[in-house]
Amino acid sequence: MIKAGIIGGAGYTAGELIRLLINHPDVELTWVNSTSNAGNPISDVHQGLIGDADGMYFTSEAQLDKVDVIFFCTPHGQTRKWMEQYGHTLPKDLRIVDLSNDYRIEDGTHEFVYGLPELNRKRIVRGAKYVANPGCFATAIQLALLPLARNLLLNSDVQVTAITGSTGAGVKPGSTTHYSWRNDNVSIYKPFKHQHLAEINQTLKTLQTSFDRQINFLPVRGCFSRGIMAAVYLQCPLKIEEAVKLYEDYYDDHNFTFVTTKAPDLKDVINTNKCVLHIDKIDDKILITSVIDNLLKGASGTAVHNMNLLFGLQEKTGLCLKPSAF
Repeated sequence: MIKAGIIGGAGYTAGELIRLLINHPDVELTWVNSTSNAGNPISDVHQGLIGDADGMYFTSEAQLDKVDVIFFCTPHGQTRKWMEQYGHTLPKDLRIVDLSNDYRIEDGTHEFVYGLPELNRKRIVRGAKYVANPGCFATAIQLALLPLARNLLLNSDVQVTAITGSTGAGVKPGSTTHYSWRNDNVSIYKPFKHQHLAEINQTLKTLQTSFDRQINFLPVRGCFSRGIMAAVYLQCPLKIEEAVKLYEDYYDDHNFTFVTTKAPDLKDVINTNKCVLHIDKIDDKILITSVIDNLLKGASGTAVHNMNLLFGLQEKTGLCLKPSAF
């Protein structure tokens, strides 16, 4: 059994990660760290785990010698601080999956591999120790563009409008997450300057070194709890049949990304680790619609996927989930 620990166990992504790990056939969840909840039952914070996490309590400790892998579900900046303090004393065989944005940019200053499996599966399997989980918007947008970049077809500006559920803002209440504001409401935020653009550009330039165009990204806050729908479009010379085949070929041996002939909606993917893509061609533009669950494919599901790869498991293990479609 793989023994796992979680640092930062009180948030939405941690709650989903706990749910996945306690139901994973090859994992023993050894401890869940939360300094603010130490000593409290896990199900007091994550009430959806009543009956599943009975007898499990948060701890203020992080017993690294008791686990094979740790997951960081901490706020951005905290993993890097932790690694600077404790990184030199880590057990040799310990694996790390970081869900923050601290190590997503591969700048030569750290050992983390960028953990988008549809891009870096081989690198993760072939000896990686530390994995930096992708951002949720970044996951949806990159999966919409990887096949084009691989075939050197990103030769115009890329337009993206993507809407996300309120859980993407985290569990800590804020003025734009309060129910009375968020319900029956939408708003744009961080236009053209979202932090996920850095990792998206990194990936696209890895596959297509000539890519030098703008990604014009409009993030939108949605009036729903979870999910991301990204509408991505650009000029492209491919015929629709050629484009669909290109996407089907790219994702043919990937277990969680699917190309559909029907326009998808969020309920196709909520509560799953799937990304569903729909390809359309209108005049000279190709339009890719990408839908994911921001807490699973956009965070905790991919974290478990990466853990499976790190330990040589079949990558769907513990992730065969049915969408909450009705």
